[in-house]
Amino acid sequence: MPFPRPYPGMDRGLTALVTLLDNGGRPRIEDLDLAGISANRRVRYPRGRLAQRLTGTIDPSVMVLGGHAIVRDGSSLRLRIYRPARADSPAPGIVFFHGGGWVQGNVVNYDPLCSTLAAGVGAVVVSVDYRLAPEHRAPTATEDAIDATTWVAERAAEYGVDPTRLALAGDSAGGNLAALVAQDLGARIRAQALIYPAVDLTLGSASIAEHAHAPVLTRAGIDAFRQHYLGGSGIAADDPVVSPLFGPLAGVAPALIQTADLDPIRDDGVRYAEALAAAGVPVRHTNYLRAPHGFASFAGAYRDGARHRAELVEFLRTHLAPAGASEPAGG
Repeated sequence: MPFPRPYPGMDRGLTALVTLLDNGGRPRIEDLDLAGISANRRVRYPRGRLAQRLTGTIDPSVMVLGGHAIVRDGSSLRLRIYRPARADSPAPGIVFFHGGGWVQGNVVNYDPLCSTLAAGVGAVVVSVDYRLAPEHRAPTATEDAIDATTWVAERAAEYGVDPTRLALAGDSAGGNLAALVAQDLGARIRAQALIYPAVDLTLGSASIAEHAHAPVLTRAGIDAFRQHYLGGSGIAADDPVVSPLFGPLAGVAPALIQTADLDPIRDDGVRYAEALAAAGVPVRHTNYLRAPHGFASFAGAYRDGARHRAELVEFLRTHLAPAGASEPAGG
């Protein structure tokens, strides 16, 4: 079922963008077989003038480099590294995980966001090309995320990173992975920035029914992503290895959680913020109005896009300040 146009309450710029994408034949995950999934992973956001205005561009002061991490089964994961021209030496580090339902997505499409974080925070950003389902079902993505972050922390000097100033960030499935890494590595992480994170694979959030036919992400899409990721893995949806809402929360890093008002998984972020606060973790939650899932990739199309990115930068810069700087008062 297509979403109604205009979707009730959605930002006009994002409505126009999503309509344009749908008219261009943008495939939905629930309609794709394995060959279609593989082809869709290679899709890159357009780089024309209009597209650049909508998605942003790579900050010219940031160098984009390549690298790799070796994970527990001996596999090599590709890393995409963003190094700002002006930064401390060593600089703080941010390990970033892209979205795509653990099935799709790629590191290149996050160039604008990752370079914005690098330049704004003055940090080396390491974006992880973790392995995707259904070829690599759960818990491979979780293990890759933990292993890649540990790799960066243990080789911090090679990346020009201060291992005592390390943060995590990610959106959607990437927010899920960032939250899981924060739980696993505990005090080694200074901060976590989670953009509309999927934290409950039992699909227990009321917003899933409320926005079942929303643009970008639908209930049918959520079901398809979960089936590709969990199906045949033997892992239950409430296992803390895939659903951070049910994991150990006390003592994890302070969190920024950004949710989208018209997102089926909006309440995942709301519930996670409440659970972190109940566990004594400093947390800041901002719900972006008139926005669907995925808005962070198209900040230029959204009236509050600049505010969303500025909030990310401010939160991470504050929590990654050098030792001896004034400590943040809260989340």
